[in-house]
Amino acid sequence: MNNKARKAAFELSKNIEQPYDLYNHVPYRIAVASNLLAMDRDAYIKNLTGLETREIRVLLNIGSYGPINAADIAYQSRLDPYSVNRAINTLLKQSLICPDNDHVKQRSKLVKLSELGLPLYQQVVEHMRQREAYVLADITDDEKRLLLSLLEKIELRAEAKLAQSAQSLEAQGHSITRDQAELIRWHKRSCKSI
Repeated sequence: MNNKARKAAFELSKNIEQPYDLYNHVPYRIAVASNLLAMDRDAYIKNLTGLETREIRVLLNIGSYGPINAADIAYQSRLDPYSVNRAINTLLKQSLICPDNDHVKQRSKLVKLSELGLPLYQQVVEHMRQREAYVLADITDDEKRLLLSLLEKIELRAEAKLAQSAQSLEAQGHSITRDQAELIRWHKRSCKSI
């Protein structure tokens, strides 16, 4: 079933006035694509790693940008810091990563791939390259560049909106969650690098 057939298979509800057409809602469609592309839904990667999605994403960030600290992984991946720290601890316990500096003396704890983690990272990346080639087979290089540019704009605007919502809530005297505070920090950091 292609997307046109899928859309035709699901009529908008006649039970409510002006039902929202999720098929034409860009954030919803991005979320659907994201769910289909989630690492832990890929049987090969799941079987290869035995890791959860956040652990795979953290492992990939450490391999691609390491040595790196948890705060930078959270910012780059947009995972909440608690999830990043849990993933780092899991990866440390499995000896897939190791400290890159003295974690007792240094405030910023850097981690990098271990000798055990490097070949796993390389296998995951190779599979990701193959999967990307398959998924993007009908997309030209120009379309890919455009897609990446549009996704960057969407990410930045979504981050800005979430940060503004958290700041507004805080300005009204409400307490905000750690995740919301982190979104504010990420947005400030993104604004500095623009």
